[in-house]
Amino acid sequence: MRTDATTRVWAFLIATLAACAAYAQTDGLLTEESVISGTLEIQFKTRTNPDGSGKYVEGSPALNMQDEYKLDLTVAKTTEFTGTIVRQPNIYTRTVRKLVQGAALGFDLTLHVLNPKDLKQKRTVGKWVGVVPIDTQTGAYNLAAGAKEERPLRIAIDTVGRAQGFTENFAGKLVGKAEKKDNLAEYTYKRMVGKKEVSITVKRSDPMRFENLDLAKGPAEVYPRTRVNGRLDYDYETGNWYTDGIRFKYTLDGKEVEDIVTGSIKWVEDPDRATNGMGYYEFNLRFNEEANRSAGGEEDAFAEASAEDAFFAIDDSIPCLTGRISYVDAMVGEDEAPTASQVAFALNANKLTKQQVMNFFKLWMICVGPTNDE
Repeated sequence: MRTDATTRVWAFLIATLAACAAYAQTDGLLTEESVISGTLEIQFKTRTNPDGSGKYVEGSPALNMQDEYKLDLTVAKTTEFTGTIVRQPNIYTRTVRKLVQGAALGFDLTLHVLNPKDLKQKRTVGKWVGVVPIDTQTGAYNLAAGAKEERPLRIAIDTVGRAQGFTENFAGKLVGKAEKKDNLAEYTYKRMVGKKEVSITVKRSDPMRFENLDLAKGPAEVYPRTRVNGRLDYDYETGNWYTDGIRFKYTLDGKEVEDIVTGSIKWVEDPDRATNGMGYYEFNLRFNEEANRSAGGEEDAFAEASAEDAFFAIDDSIPCLTGRISYVDAMVGEDEAPTASQVAFALNANKLTKQQVMNFFKLWMICVGPTNDE
């Protein structure tokens, strides 16, 4: 027999999930600061704990050593993700180069919902867990391959009262930054500023590709399973990221939806970064830019500006994700990668749906390795 306390918990969870669903399904768009907010603490333990046994290839970290990404992030005010993502490299024996540890990501995140009517009220509803093997030769992250170890990458939501639980697996591939840099290509990215086309050319572009990558639905049913294709390209000379189209396809309320994300994520270093470790990513990602292109006039503000300044200009007449992800890195030397990072998220929505925000967040978490490599 259920106790009164248990009944109240179930009733709260049902009401909260229903409220979240109703809020997410409204026709209203989100225009608010810190739509993705919180912290990410990174410990690059594979950089600070070298192998001391002499058994493995020179430069290897200690066996079973993993980088840790500890996060506490809130998405669209009503969903919270806490926990740890770990990343381990390949390790080979010194003599015959036998693989003794395979590269992989491991997820162990707890999912919480917050009552939209009272954000102080929070309940745990499930987990985002599983393993993603990494082929470091090709850079491919196979999101479905964890099933071979009976640890598929998945979102698992509990059944609470009349709120039906579900489990959804991720699938498809992320092909990350290449291990070998021999084939980096020159690429030109274009953007419209009003009626004026501006472009920027990247000499050493390293594409991170999404190949039929399926984002599992959840935490609520209103965040549907989503297919992702496209590229997010890294510029080794500037540290910037660019995309001329990441496509998110999903079904919402019986309708097929496709969001096309274009734009840039600019890396800005503090003048004293060598000593204080500070820098930030400046986001300027536009959603469905072609369909929402403004009538014109913005080019007047950049008549005397360089093409680069115009390219990175934010046009808030178009639905977009802006704001910053800021870093304070532990620096050990001018040419050495950081040993740890304190990361703060403060990303802003301009006329976006909660589904668009959630889809981007999930994809960014899948990319946690490549996007945080120095």
